[in-house]
Amino acid sequence: MTEMVYGTVSVRDSEPVLPKWWRTVDKWSLSCILMLFGIGILLGLAASPPLAERNNLDPFYYVQRQAFFGGLALTAMFLTSLASPVMVRRLAVIGFLIAFVALAMLPFLGTDFGKGAIRWYSLGFASVQPSEFLKPGFVVVAAWMMAASQEINGPPGKLWSFALAVAIVLMLAMQPDFGQACLVLFGWGVMYFVAGAPILLLMGMAGLVVFGGSIAYEHSEHFARRIDGFLSPEIDPNTQMGYATNAIQEGGFFGVGVGEGQVKWSLPDAHTDFIIAVAAEEYGLVLVLCILAIYAAIVVRSLIRLMRERDPFIRLAGTGLACMFGVQAMINMGVAVRLLPAKGMTLPFISYGGSSLIAGGIAVGMLLAFTRVRPQGEIGDILRGRTR
Repeated sequence: MTEMVYGTVSVRDSEPVLPKWWRTVDKWSLSCILMLFGIGILLGLAASPPLAERNNLDPFYYVQRQAFFGGLALTAMFLTSLASPVMVRRLAVIGFLIAFVALAMLPFLGTDFGKGAIRWYSLGFASVQPSEFLKPGFVVVAAWMMAASQEINGPPGKLWSFALAVAIVLMLAMQPDFGQACLVLFGWGVMYFVAGAPILLLMGMAGLVVFGGSIAYEHSEHFARRIDGFLSPEIDPNTQMGYATNAIQEGGFFGVGVGEGQVKWSLPDAHTDFIIAVAAEEYGLVLVLCILAIYAAIVVRSLIRLMRERDPFIRLAGTGLACMFGVQAMINMGVAVRLLPAKGMTLPFISYGGSSLIAGGIAVGMLLAFTRVRPQGEIGDILRGRTR
C-alpha cells in the first residue's frame, strides 16, 4: 500500500541472497550489536554466579541460558534482516496480532513471579513477556497506518495508530508496567512527529501524559512507591537503588577489577535491570562510556541511513525502532544512576532475559532490513532533478 518505486539504479536480481545482504546491510551497526552481545556475556559471567548459588544451580547456569537465548536472538536478527520491507511488514502484523491477544489475556492467564506486576506467562522451563514482542510489531503497524494516511484518499491512519497506542498503554498500565507504556507512547510520538505532527499537538499530548502520571500516582501504590523512592533526598542503602549507587561510586574510572565487585551478591536483579551497576563497579566508567558509545552509534547510524529513504513507511518504521532501542537503553542506565525512577526495564542485548533478547533481536533485525541500501538513488538527486 505504501511502496514507492523510484528505480534509478539497475537491480541485480540474479545476485545470491547472502552476498547481496552483506553488500547492502549496515555493517557498522551489525558490528556494534555483536559487541553488545559479547559485553552481555562478559557481564553475565560476573553477575550470574551469585544468583545461581542462591538457587542451588550450576555457577554458569544463567550464562549458558543467556548464550542460548542470545544465539536465538542473533539468528532471529539475521533472518529478519534478510527480508524485504514488505515481508517485514507482513510478519510484523502477524506477530503484533499474536502479542496483542497475549497481552490482553495476561490478567487471566499470566503470573507476576512475586514481583507485584502480572507481565509474564510461565511455561515451566521458561517465561514469556508479551510486551517485549509487542513493541517492534506495534512500531511497524503504526508506521504502516501513518504512511497510508499520507496517500491521496488514504485512511485516517494517524488516528487509528493513536487509538491502538492508547489501548496498548492502558493494558500495560493495568499490569502495572508504566515503563513499557511510556516506551510505546514515546515510539508512537517520535513517528507522529516525523510524519509531520504540529509541535503544539505534541506538547498537548505531553501534558496529557503528565496528567495521566498524576492520576496513576494517586491510585497506584506500586507507581507511587517508586516515585516516592526516586524523589526522596536520601537513598536507603539496603534497597536495589542504594546497592547500585554504591557500586557505581566504588567503581570509579577503571573499576575495582574483574570478579572483585560486591554488588552482584546483594542485588537480586544484578543480571537484569541493574547489569550496568556490575559493569561500573568491576570495569569502571571506561566500560560504561564504551557501552553508551555503542548504543549511540547504532541509533545515529540508523537515523542517518533513514534520512536518505524516500518510502514513508520505511522511514517512519525505522525511526521508531531506532529511537525506541536507544531510549530503552537510556532508561535502564538512567534508573541505575538515579536520573529516573525505577522502571523494571532491561538493557538491550546485555541484560539477561529470554523474551527481551529474542524480541530485541527481532527489532534490530527489522531495523537492519529497513536501513539496507536499496536501488533508489539519493533523495538529493531527485530534488536536484526537479529543479532543473
